[in-house]
Amino acid sequence: MVEKTEKIWMDGKFVNFDEANVHLLTHTMHYGLGVFEGIRCYHCHDGRSAIFRLREHVDRLFNSAKIAFMEIPYSREEIAEACKETLRVNGLKEGYIRPLAWIGQGVMGLYPGDNPVRTAIIVWPWGAYLGEEGLQKGIRVKISSFTRGHVNSSMSKAKICGNYVNSVLAKREVIKMGYDEAILMDTEGYVSEGSGENIFIIKDGLLKTTPLTSILGGITRYAVMSIARDLGYDVAEERFTRDELYCTDEVFFTGTAAEITPVREVDDRIIGPGQRGPITKELQDAFFDVVKGKNTKYEGWLSYL
Repeated sequence: MVEKTEKIWMDGKFVNFDEANVHLLTHTMHYGLGVFEGIRCYHCHDGRSAIFRLREHVDRLFNSAKIAFMEIPYSREEIAEACKETLRVNGLKEGYIRPLAWIGQGVMGLYPGDNPVRTAIIVWPWGAYLGEEGLQKGIRVKISSFTRGHVNSSMSKAKICGNYVNSVLAKREVIKMGYDEAILMDTEGYVSEGSGENIFIIKDGLLKTTPLTSILGGITRYAVMSIARDLGYDVAEERFTRDELYCTDEVFFTGTAAEITPVREVDDRIIGPGQRGPITKELQDAFFDVVKGKNTKYEGWLSYL
């Protein structure tokens, strides 16, 4: 459950949590054309709070809106500052940030006409998306019967609300089977990503992750690639198959919500030793040092409140 906070930023002003409502004829509610981001703020080792890669997230929000033919009625700088201010107003030293832009009420039917584009920013405390135990011991994953859409079917580089129906169906399917998360294949049968995460495999010290074909280019994915290379690992963006996935030494997911979550089992096949692997742990430790401000080399990735 989302923990209730005090205020939500909505169309340029703060409103009470329970009063941040929309009309039932909101266009996005019916047809799914809206865009959003998921961002994290961390309570750093020195007592300050910092948002991880805020500029990149805001850029992706505006790029998603561009792809979706939506004009967000605020500048990137205004949205970035509103993210910070919403955390401050709610007294959160760390938490999850959800900017959302949607098409409001007016015309119904598939063409929204001149319906207004509305914007909100919601923040709330949120721990490990796939569980603290999952971060340490790894999770059980199932390849879903649902397939990621073709690159020209729903615009894979946009974080569009309606795109996530595919992910919801996949996740509901595997949860009902007793697994923790889903993996989806692309339209050509190669491994694509998780329901809301990018995926990495490790074999003989080489890290491999899906190229930017069927996937949304994850901001955490890029950060982990950079950190891994700085630690001396080779990283390849290369397609891989289901059976290659089964036979790797380590597997992990990346994402704003998932952070770096190890996978210990795929389709009832044990991955490596059946627990978090040593390279995954090394990357986790390095990643959390970065987001908590302990590694000044990456200080440019942090936006302090």
